[in-house]
Amino acid sequence: MQKAMSETKRSAAVTETTIPEREVVLSLYKSDDKIYARGVSGLYNRWRWVMVWATQLFFYGVPWLQWSGRQAMLFDLDAKRFYIFGLIFHPQDLIYLSFLLIVSALSLFLFTAIAGRLWCGYTCPQTVYTEIFMWMEQKIEGDRIARMRLDDSKWNLNKITRKSLKQFAWITFGLWTGVTFVGYFTPIRELVPSIVEMQLGGWEAFWICFYGFATYGNAGYMREQVCKYMCPYARFQSAMFDGDTMTVTYDEARGEPRGSRSKKAGENANGLGSCIDCSICVQVCPTGIDIRNGLQHECIGCGACIDACDDVMDKMGYAKGLIKYTTQNGLDNRWNRQQMLRRLLRPRVLIYGAILTILTTGMAVSLYFKPEFRLDVLRDRAVMARYTNDGKVENVYNLKLENDTESERDFDLKVTGLPDIALHFSDEDAQGFKGLKPFEKRNVVVELQLPDGAVSAGSHKVYFEVTDLYSKETLKEKAVFIIPSN
Repeated sequence: MQKAMSETKRSAAVTETTIPEREVVLSLYKSDDKIYARGVSGLYNRWRWVMVWATQLFFYGVPWLQWSGRQAMLFDLDAKRFYIFGLIFHPQDLIYLSFLLIVSALSLFLFTAIAGRLWCGYTCPQTVYTEIFMWMEQKIEGDRIARMRLDDSKWNLNKITRKSLKQFAWITFGLWTGVTFVGYFTPIRELVPSIVEMQLGGWEAFWICFYGFATYGNAGYMREQVCKYMCPYARFQSAMFDGDTMTVTYDEARGEPRGSRSKKAGENANGLGSCIDCSICVQVCPTGIDIRNGLQHECIGCGACIDACDDVMDKMGYAKGLIKYTTQNGLDNRWNRQQMLRRLLRPRVLIYGAILTILTTGMAVSLYFKPEFRLDVLRDRAVMARYTNDGKVENVYNLKLENDTESERDFDLKVTGLPDIALHFSDEDAQGFKGLKPFEKRNVVVELQLPDGAVSAGSHKVYFEVTDLYSKETLKEKAVFIIPSN
């Protein structure tokens, strides 16, 4: 007996030393199954396509528009000028970009507080391009069931043909999107011929491929992954929601308990709610969530589930609105639409709206009065003041004038602020500011002279006034005139 036990122990010891332990790998990430979004029609689907057409007609069409003989919207990085129709901006105008970013952020906060993720569901580029790519996929591979069958089938001529056509359509569209994007920085009427003639520059080629690949990857493959994992807006949107924010909501009190039934059965047959558990609301969701589980951060507020559910309710003969845009307070208190709309004008919305109105008005007024030329005045610091041969006090200034228009302009210069002050140009600058070409910058040295004793010693304010002889616009810059003490 003891001998048998010792043999068993030796065998176990040998087993422990000769058979390695198996490693157990625990994955902290579960890859999501591919989402085959079902086609849907209805009010909100039509609105999504209205926004698709509106945004894409603007994006692809504006680079081809002409304005005063040049591209209407062009960000010319080489010349450091940005053309937006009749407006011309320079690096010094960075303040307007700051205003634009602040206004955009506040607009996002305002719309989110009122109606949730409207931006995501209707105008976000990720949503728009995903919608376009899904449309191409549906036209080439078929509806949801056909696409699922095609992916599950073995590779054959039909599958290779359809997949190849889809890839060709996606890649072509992505590259044209890249060409259009680069066309905002390089004149597109020059860019396209350079592509055809194989004379495209290195940087243009890089950005066309980069932007095209980003469009192809994000809209063709990543799709909902961008919204769910990469977009920060999905994470902090809850901070802007409250009980009076309109969101896509499932009416649980009416829909539960859910269950399938015959069309002939009543809406509440066998104690069931209005939801027939058809799961079509899940099948049409571009992010693959079940809205019946409550509001989730993955929901982009596109309203596809509303269209799908309304269609099912209509076929069953039930009232629409089982899934709808509503507020949590409105749903809990069974408010009608008028009662919910009255709650839109709450303090948060009013504050956002007031700040947004002030900033937008201020930026519009600033753009309207934006001067078409710039003047900088610098005193000659090498000589604070000096006396001329005829006994006058003289100060020297360096004036820098920039013509920001697209036409040649003449400017008139005068000085005010002190009586009997005289303005003189140096011999090489006798032309002054006449005949400034478009976007020309000119430096002019001027001397201001004042009779000795005309004013007391010290620093005195003077003003250089430059007038555009074409537009009659005047720009005034302050300087100081120094009179030395005896």
